[in-house]
Amino acid sequence: MKLTGLNALITGGSQGLGRAIAEAFVREGASVMLCARDAVLLEKTRGELAAIAAPGRKALARVCDVSSEPQVNAIAAAAIAEFGAVHVLVNNAGVYGPLGPTESVPLDEWRHAIEINLLGVLLPCRAFIPHFKAAGRGKIIIISGGGATNPLPNISSYAASKAAVVRLMETLSEELKPHHIDVNAVAPGALKTRMMEEVIAAGPEKVGAAFFAKNVKWAEDGATPPALAANLCAYLASTESDGVTGRLISAQWDPWKTLHTHKDEFGDIYTLRRIVPEDRGKNWG
Repeated sequence: MKLTGLNALITGGSQGLGRAIAEAFVREGASVMLCARDAVLLEKTRGELAAIAAPGRKALARVCDVSSEPQVNAIAAAAIAEFGAVHVLVNNAGVYGPLGPTESVPLDEWRHAIEINLLGVLLPCRAFIPHFKAAGRGKIIIISGGGATNPLPNISSYAASKAAVVRLMETLSEELKPHHIDVNAVAPGALKTRMMEEVIAAGPEKVGAAFFAKNVKWAEDGATPPALAANLCAYLASTESDGVTGRLISAQWDPWKTLHTHKDEFGDIYTLRRIVPEDRGKNWG
């Protein structure tokens, strides 16, 4: 088991992809602490994971709103106290936010989505980085999404926040390299989760006909299995991936199982970068 002896905090861990990640970690020998806002669902998931945990390993849970600095600091302190050390932080919690034309969606809902998707990554990172620095090691994994690399008309707060967290990931990676702390983002693919259900429920008038049709098709027969992203997260949490950092990695399309064998060749591969005319064989000078 590749995560034996490691301890992880997973945000948004009560359902969907977060739960799949937590299960993959437990099956690989890790202890986990989950956080989410729904106490009932959180406890149900915790119990299910505890039932499959290896002897001596723990599955814990605590209610937390990742956009609240006091709550995030409290759960970070609780995880460190319970485990003695935390080795992996998985920032999974996220929302689509308001769906519809950018100029007409409620501004408070737009802002709240930024608080969850962006500050909800920044705050846990800030809480655990000193702990990782003191240990001289650590793994930070951030769940990205389609909005990081493509425009998403009518889902602008989600798209803006997901692009922002990828650039935050790249920046933290550079800051933390001297401390042997790897920071990466995962693009999980189109998952059949509550977020997909939200898009379908909103209808083509709010999210656009093309994106609505894609989600309907994904929901019917084309969704990406959550296990792909969960297993990628387990790989990034393991010592096998040491030195792989600052990358946005697709669970569905990238050859991530052997990524560590190419870490000296990365350059700007798997990063967000500006494209100039010369990159496309054109000279506009």
